[in-house]
Amino acid sequence: MTEWISPQKPAEYAESRLVEAILDGAFPVNSQLPPERELAEKLGVTRPTLREALQRLSRDGWLDIHHGRSTRVRDYWKEGNLLILSAIARRQQHLPVNFVPNLLHIRLLLAPEYTRLAIRNAPAEVIRLLETLQQVPDTNEDFTRVDYDLHYRLTILSGNPVFTLIFNGFTTLYHSMGLIYFTDSRTRDHSRSFYKKLLSAALSNDIFMAEEVTRSVMRESIDLWKRSLENTSNKEK
Repeated sequence: MTEWISPQKPAEYAESRLVEAILDGAFPVNSQLPPERELAEKLGVTRPTLREALQRLSRDGWLDIHHGRSTRVRDYWKEGNLLILSAIARRQQHLPVNFVPNLLHIRLLLAPEYTRLAIRNAPAEVIRLLETLQQVPDTNEDFTRVDYDLHYRLTILSGNPVFTLIFNGFTTLYHSMGLIYFTDSRTRDHSRSFYKKLLSAALSNDIFMAEEVTRSVMRESIDLWKRSLENTSNKEK
């Protein structure tokens, strides 16, 4: 059956263009947006459509709207929220240099906890999951897929849905960055070793060993990511 792709609505188009203009620096942090009439003309939308887009961006933390005054671009790194973080993650061509390493540092803080909780709450399910990962095909596509699924399932089994909601905000970025990360055989070996050690901890029902193994691997993955980028950069030269 043919898949029908809904065309982007005018307000969604205007919203997306404005976000990209903010991230590109066309509308810098703390600058004022042009008057509505001028901005609507530039975007090729009606003023009611523009107002709808501006209200959405205000709700999500990009803009500061006050009636009778110009609309201000917020300092989204200081005044933003998880909606902004997710929006930036979906626009990979606009990612700041340290965006992925910073995300990996957050994973370093979160992953040991949701892994520990998952094994405490559902040891049998974690064991079954890890057993399926002991023979992953040696390709970057397969490792990206199974590694994402592992962390996604662990967040669910942790019993804390906030972990999953945070994780879901980076699905697209996780997959695209994973293809780069797992191109290097060393990163695949590193994760393969992680799955083995984590299975051992789960079989022993040692939640603290699982927590420490995860913390160590997440810390090492930050350096491996930097090496993966260097390798990709060298190949492109």
